[in-house]
Amino acid sequence: MKLGLSQLIDPRLIPLIDSTRAFYERRGMGRGPGSWSELRAVRAEAPPPAPSNPPGAVEIVGWGDRTVPVRIHVPRSASPTGVLLDIHGGGFYLGSAAGNDVRNRELADSLGIAVVSVDYRLAPEHPWPAAPDDCEAAALWLAEHAATRFGTSRLAVGGFSAGATLAMTTLVRLRDRGAAAFGAAVLQFGTYDLSGQTPSGRLIADEYFLDAYAGRAPDRTHPDISPIYADPEGLPPVLIIVGEEDILLRDNLAMAARLAAADVDVDLRVYPAAPHGFTVHRTPMADAALDDLHAWLATHLTS
Repeated sequence: MKLGLSQLIDPRLIPLIDSTRAFYERRGMGRGPGSWSELRAVRAEAPPPAPSNPPGAVEIVGWGDRTVPVRIHVPRSASPTGVLLDIHGGGFYLGSAAGNDVRNRELADSLGIAVVSVDYRLAPEHPWPAAPDDCEAAALWLAEHAATRFGTSRLAVGGFSAGATLAMTTLVRLRDRGAAAFGAAVLQFGTYDLSGQTPSGRLIADEYFLDAYAGRAPDRTHPDISPIYADPEGLPPVLIIVGEEDILLRDNLAMAARLAAADVDVDLRVYPAAPHGFTVHRTPMADAALDDLHAWLATHLTS
């Protein structure tokens, strides 16, 4: 069997490369805040998230003594056939569940599923393990209440960048609890090594978000911080979406290999000419990736 990057790219994506490269040549590449003062400035200048129609319902949910706010979107046309637990991205220090409202509303209506998005606490005010604690609490609440609340116990978890990291951490935590309620996971270009030990990890070792999120941790290779070091045995089927030009490509390839070696059903999709975060940009390549994501979720949540 041949195994190379070219074998991981769907030939139907090749015609989209030129327009994708042109988009990023015009747009340029950004970088996240590099200090606490820069982070505060970015937060202060950020526009409010675009509203969805109808808006998400805001609730406080919890499990045990933990509570966390969530935003809930249900399909307008029918009862949900499944539920997606959505974990937003933003380097662990930016973003909100409201920032995903438009995408989650579209997802709810197009697939006929409910989407529950977690407003986990952000670093550096709330460093690890605050965010995974919040995501775990929402996941355990959903595992316990989905059937009565939404009429279905078909559950999936999805995350974007830092959200993919937290989604993987959540799956491992629930697996270790013996609470294997989630039947699928969609991970978009996660940050799986925050210790700076892996090839991709070394490329981002000087990023401020690492100190903001995990700076107080005595060992950043702890699997709850860097899930590349977690044992993935027994996890549900996983879809991994990553761009060929993502700085985290190699860690996503490594995560896919670890999942496959543990006999987890993993579907790895690599999109050419695409950098980190590409699925939020309006390009044909992003459209293709989101179409793939929706089709994969429909298979696992609505079939």
